[in-house]
Amino acid sequence: MRRPTRPAVRALSLLAATAAVVTVGAAAPPGSASPSSTGSAGTPPVKVPVAVGYGGAVASVDADASAAGIAVLRAGGNAVDAAVATAAALGVTEPYSAGIGGGGYFVHYDAKSRKVHTIDGRETAPRSATKHLFVENGAPIPFAEAMTSGRGVGTPGTPATWEAALDAWGTKPLRTLLKPAEHLARDGFAVDATFRAQTEGNEARFRDFPDSSKLFLPGGQLPVVGSTFKNPDLARTYEKLGRYGVGALYKGDLARDIVRTVRKPPVDPKAARVVRSGDLTERDLRAYGTERRKPTKVSYRGLDVYGMSPSSSGGTSVGEALNILERTNLSQASQAKYLHRFIEASRIAFADRGRWVGDPAFEDVPAKGLLSQRFADSRECLIKDDAVLVSPLPPGDPRNPSRTCRSSGEATPTTYEGENTTHLTASDKWGNVVAYTLTIESTGGSGITVPGRGFLLNNELTDFSFTPANPVVHDPNLPGPGKRPRSSISPTIVLDRHDRPVLALGSPGGATIITTVLQSLIGHLDRGLPLVEAIAAPRASQRNSATTDLEPGLWNSPVRGELEALGHVFKPNPEIGAATGVQRLPDGRWLAAAEKVRRGGGSAMVTHPSPH
Repeated sequence: MRRPTRPAVRALSLLAATAAVVTVGAAAPPGSASPSSTGSAGTPPVKVPVAVGYGGAVASVDADASAAGIAVLRAGGNAVDAAVATAAALGVTEPYSAGIGGGGYFVHYDAKSRKVHTIDGRETAPRSATKHLFVENGAPIPFAEAMTSGRGVGTPGTPATWEAALDAWGTKPLRTLLKPAEHLARDGFAVDATFRAQTEGNEARFRDFPDSSKLFLPGGQLPVVGSTFKNPDLARTYEKLGRYGVGALYKGDLARDIVRTVRKPPVDPKAARVVRSGDLTERDLRAYGTERRKPTKVSYRGLDVYGMSPSSSGGTSVGEALNILERTNLSQASQAKYLHRFIEASRIAFADRGRWVGDPAFEDVPAKGLLSQRFADSRECLIKDDAVLVSPLPPGDPRNPSRTCRSSGEATPTTYEGENTTHLTASDKWGNVVAYTLTIESTGGSGITVPGRGFLLNNELTDFSFTPANPVVHDPNLPGPGKRPRSSISPTIVLDRHDRPVLALGSPGGATIITTVLQSLIGHLDRGLPLVEAIAAPRASQRNSATTDLEPGLWNSPVRGELEALGHVFKPNPEIGAATGVQRLPDGRWLAAAEKVRRGGGSAMVTHPSPH
């Protein structure tokens, strides 16, 4: 866990009227350590998972990043401004999860119009890509070799997402919003146990790339917990983007550096690793554009749930599962029945997304059908309270929902999706809300740092199917020229019947994002858990496979035996997701919520704290 360091505090004060505004700013729960003071880089920090107050809220995995967003709110910025500042800071302190070398999905509620809007900032394949991008000699290349390569790098979308969001809804210039992150990179932040562990997990990869080794293994050693980690190259890159705009990443010398790195990865001559080159070009970078997409929408328990439409499968899959669960009284169900129904709804939603969801510029995605209650009813009837569906389950056809309760045909197994991403949630005093999930795919992305620029390149193209998941079934997620790989990212905003915000949330975790967001939603809306407890609750994740992942809290629970008696098969998973959320309380205050334990705990902050 990490408290904002003194250099970070100085940077944040650029946006605030007084130094006081850059303290963590969350009301600590009774008995917890106060977060209102700041410590040196070596001081163990205190991150608070829940905060309540007025004027807006920010929740992320990191205290420095959340503080950057809160400083923006206190300086008069709105939720979009705060989200960009928070995301930029996460690019410094969470560089293995996100950064300007990656992409993401941005969901925004505009309080003035009471409308939800989205930005698809997903990375894209080079224009030269074909469906055989990851196939050599008639066979798919090993995933590990695709992961650590130029071949897996897509055109980054994160900087373009910031620009699109600020142009549409922001009030502060990018240069101002990048200043906290710029100073944080230059002056440093305190290394915590999670950062060290993630570095250690990437140590072998980083040592094979001199620029990654120099940056992340200072002096050739793993960073020590409590030490100060600095990234002056990234500070200079942020300063460049602030001065010239994000176009500086898509053309000019920075673009040429990215292309050169992808096409000829700078590998240590002594490394034994096979590192394939990619085919990204300066033309690919110049041609990149975000997409404004209509959000997904379903009604659930009298509320409207908005999410991200394809190229992400998050909104359609969460929405379909909610429609399936609509007919079950989960608030009165036993713990075993509740989990059984949640697991089966997840299984069905993943069966259908595998067949139907891909980049809509290349695939005819029947999103409306996937989100229809009629289709959900034709799938919900498969669920039995005394038996378990067999996986992989064949998909349904949302274009022609079955009138009989059956599932037949060929199944499409769920392909692998990297699990390291980050999510932030923000709101402001005007009632605007942002749910923003951004990523570089695997922990550490491609492992390749752009020389002299201070950021890792993504390996998002490995989210494509290397070959069809089932050779006899059309796979909508094969690579293609300029195509966006399918994602599971699920930033979600819930409105009441008067189109006012109720809550927003999201999570990292690859394909487990969908089940994390779904379980958090029903934990709060159906089971009555406070938002922070719905986020903290032990998780299960079923993704149309023979086994369901269980976190320790469920693995060690008697309910596991009840579910196994029905036929469920489980495997342990130490940690699933790392969600954050914000909630509008009836009295007008905001509640920010983050993880209590996962990834070392999250950081929830509000602009003007008040007692819970």
